[in-house]
Amino acid sequence: MDHTDHLDHRILSALRARGADPRVAGAARALSWAGEHGALWLAAGLTGAAVDGGRRRAWLRATALTAGAHIASMGVKRIVRRPRPTHVEPLVRTAGRHSFPSSHATSAAAAAVAFGALGVRAARPLAAAMCLSRLVVGVHYPSDVAAGAALGALTARLGARWLKDGARTVPDTRGVRGGARS
Repeated sequence: MDHTDHLDHRILSALRARGADPRVAGAARALSWAGEHGALWLAAGLTGAAVDGGRRRAWLRATALTAGAHIASMGVKRIVRRPRPTHVEPLVRTAGRHSFPSSHATSAAAAAVAFGALGVRAARPLAAAMCLSRLVVGVHYPSDVAAGAALGALTARLGARWLKDGARTVPDTRGVRGGARS
């Protein structure tokens, strides 16, 4: 085991130990459940699109960037095939056996960047909590979470121009007759 692996193990063990507190464990489990397959972020984006008609296209694009980041992370997992940690007892079951990168962290970081561009301030702290939860529940190494967050943020940043173009709204012409307001 090299120095980086040793550090990954030590940090994970320390954070997983925080899950001994039932309140911390409950919150981490809830975040893990909500973040499965990016569900929390997809639901948030679709809700934004439904209630913010003026920026519907931007919300849908932000949601698509988040979903795309999640899909990219699943592709990387299939290539890297790093096993999940075995030196700690996990608090949750996982959908797959591969650990690198964390798809929860990928979709969370993508959503934080994409929804943050739409002015959603709660996205960043919620995304950080989501990332941390994967360590507390013991199913990812810190390097998995860091790589996932980097992949998600990069994916969303690469789509920033597309997202910005979606934020441009068509002028509201309701109530306008003959091109001029009375």
